[in-house]
Amino acid sequence: MTQASHTSALSDINRALSQYSLAGTLGWQDIKQRYRRSKMGAFWLTISMAVLIGALGLVFGGVFNTPMRELLPFLALGIILWTFISTVIIEGCTAFVSAEAIIKQLPIPLFTHIMRVIWRNAIILAHNIVIVPIIFLIFLKPMGWVAFLFIPGIIISTMVLSWVAFLSAIFCTRYRDLSQIVISVLPVAFYLTPIIWMPNMLAGRPGFAFLNLNPFYHLIEVIRAPLLGAAPTLTNWVVSLAMAVLGWLFTLWVYGKYKNRISYWL
Repeated sequence: MTQASHTSALSDINRALSQYSLAGTLGWQDIKQRYRRSKMGAFWLTISMAVLIGALGLVFGGVFNTPMRELLPFLALGIILWTFISTVIIEGCTAFVSAEAIIKQLPIPLFTHIMRVIWRNAIILAHNIVIVPIIFLIFLKPMGWVAFLFIPGIIISTMVLSWVAFLSAIFCTRYRDLSQIVISVLPVAFYLTPIIWMPNMLAGRPGFAFLNLNPFYHLIEVIRAPLLGAAPTLTNWVVSLAMAVLGWLFTLWVYGKYKNRISYWL
């Protein structure tokens, strides 16, 4: 990528970040439009999520013979975070296609549409996360100072998700079938990631060595582990940071190369 294209890509992203209120407004509008005339709004998703977590906790608590006090908080955080991650990736695939009319008519930075996706799903995440303190209160599960480590964790994970959604939007705009492949792969990744099962269940087994090769595990663990009272491992931090930095470098290269072609692909 030439210096000019690199500068153009960074300039476009900086302009989108400086206009964050636009992405925020569009994201709020998406939520309002989706739940218009509904008195409960996005809390219907929270109710559905709570029912799902309770049902899975009862089933897999018996299957794995794990105390509910340990499994349910782990399961709740895992499913809520996975829903956020997977939805951002899936909606990122169609971010540009869904905003085709805006992209063709207004000179809005393209990264604004990715920020819009992340913001509206962050709002839904905020609705769903209220389930967690309720579960903690039910089981009288304490939270220590280590819980504050979830803040850098969620920042790093969001940085990773932002470039994944951005890159997905670029490639899926050019090759429309890719979004279907992503949708098909994510359920497989769900079962390969410790969400409904705990990592210590693989201790001493051959599959445990491959756990660190799962990027979703690290993205979830840097947020979940502190809230459960344990510090993420050094591997969790290193892998997550490496994904954030290297992923953004590659995405900037791709965006700088194809930025001017995206509107023609729509």
